[in-house]
Amino acid sequence: QVQLVESGGGLVQAGGSLRLSCVGSGRAFSTYVMGWFRQAPGKEREFVGAISWSGGITDGVDSVKGRFTISRDNAKNTVYLQMSNLKPEDTAIYYCAVVQWRSSYYSSLPRSQNQYAYWGQGTQVTVSS
Repeated sequence: QVQLVESGGGLVQAGGSLRLSCVGSGRAFSTYVMGWFRQAPGKEREFVGAISWSGGITDGVDSVKGRFTISRDNAKNTVYLQMSNLKPEDTAIYYCAVVQWRSSYYSSLPRSQNQYAYWGQGTQVTVSS
């Protein structure tokens, strides 16, 4: 099966930055949409953003636009989430995920959890005020 490993989380002060990385294996990684989700304490896991197979199209929720940037390096089987101007409400476990099917299957970048088949173990991001 596909294996995903996130890294880069940690404790930062409000206004700080972190770059999360997700390295995948077990699939033709470069042809699949990748997504980032997060789960804050006491809340359901929510969509953060996604990136097309080529990296040319991205999508993100309004709460992170202008602060978070998704990119990917297919040669390294890696997707990144660059987070800037972090806020306490960004505190969560962050997960990367791979869609079930190749990119041609989707008419738009998926936002629903059930459209993603494989998940990493998560990396903790904590933002202090």
